[in-house]
Amino acid sequence: MSIKIEENNLKAFELSVAADMDKVLQHCQKDLSTVNTGKASASMVEDLKVDCYGNMMILRELASISTPESNMIVIQPWDKGSVSAIEKAILASHLSLTPNTQGTVIRLELPPMSVARREELAKLVSKKAEDAKVALRNVRKDVGNLIKDLEKKKMVSEDFVKRLTKSLQDATDKFVANIDAMGEKKKKDLKTF
Repeated sequence: MSIKIEENNLKAFELSVAADMDKVLQHCQKDLSTVNTGKASASMVEDLKVDCYGNMMILRELASISTPESNMIVIQPWDKGSVSAIEKAILASHLSLTPNTQGTVIRLELPPMSVARREELAKLVSKKAEDAKVALRNVRKDVGNLIKDLEKKKMVSEDFVKRLTKSLQDATDKFVANIDAMGEKKKKDLKTF
């Protein structure tokens, strides 16, 4: 956390708070992109950890990933020796998909989702969004504690503390609304057949 608090420099404070909160937003966005909506997306698999060459590597470092059809992900490893390691990583992942390998091309076909599965994933989306909101509130709490410490040490005026606190709450509200919007959009995608 790199929060800048200087007397009467509200802009620097707002920018530093927004930068910290934006990290939470980016993480949430990436987290939500891994949820299967029934449509194939490279982001579903690109961060899978693969035990290859004696190291844990990320799939996007080992292969090209494409989505030629709305329900299919195609993975083409750059080294044919890594095919079996990629298959193992897919089978061990949370995706519940079985790789169909033909030579050095791995195909993942997404089955049509049942209504129950879509509802289950909607709950997962809600949980991920709530986790992100908790992380935002933790940023707010940490910054709030920093403001209180500076006030106790008489490093900032009482008047400026009120402006900082209001600005912090406004930023938190804005980022919470963004997370809610991302979660609702993902849930809408889940309900679209």
